[in-house]
Amino acid sequence: MVRKPRIWLPNYFYHIVSRGNRKDILFQDERDYRTFLYILQQVFETHPFEIASYCLMNNHYHLQLRSKEFPISKIMGLVNKRYATYFNSRYELTGHVFEKRYFDEPLNTPTNMLEVSRYIHLNPVKANLVLKSSDYPWSSYRYYAEKDTMIKPYINLLPLVEGYPGTLQEKKKQYCDYVSARQELILASPSST
Repeated sequence: MVRKPRIWLPNYFYHIVSRGNRKDILFQDERDYRTFLYILQQVFETHPFEIASYCLMNNHYHLQLRSKEFPISKIMGLVNKRYATYFNSRYELTGHVFEKRYFDEPLNTPTNMLEVSRYIHLNPVKANLVLKSSDYPWSSYRYYAEKDTMIKPYINLLPLVEGYPGTLQEKKKQYCDYVSARQELILASPSST
């Protein structure tokens, strides 16, 4: 069966999701999470891209990514292949690490951008891993919530905060307030207890 070719719109961010094969664990410990972020850095150096938000969960990950120079399929192919090689080598496994081709969806409005980023940043809260997005170490939320965090070169905060008034710090605070409002609803719902 022939797969449909991916559509690449260079000026759009995409919501990308990739899951472990059979929903298996992708990240077993801190070393795995750090290795994945290191691989992102390596790929960025040869195939530049921007990430507005990300979250690495134990059996899947989310990226809000834009690439103006290279098709996203090229970038994701490099990232997933390198991580699969690392993972299989480390755990002495063979075969597929990822379930299937990654999911991707172009985000064509500022509202889509904000909603998807909030969804990404709230993943650990919905999964009952933490009470606040800021407590989860494997997401980009800290770049918005903390004042003096060193930002990785592929992180671009502006697409999510540019619609808010004020200084960059004020914009980041308003974005965090936007995420926190939904976070409070999640924590108040009966299914989260």
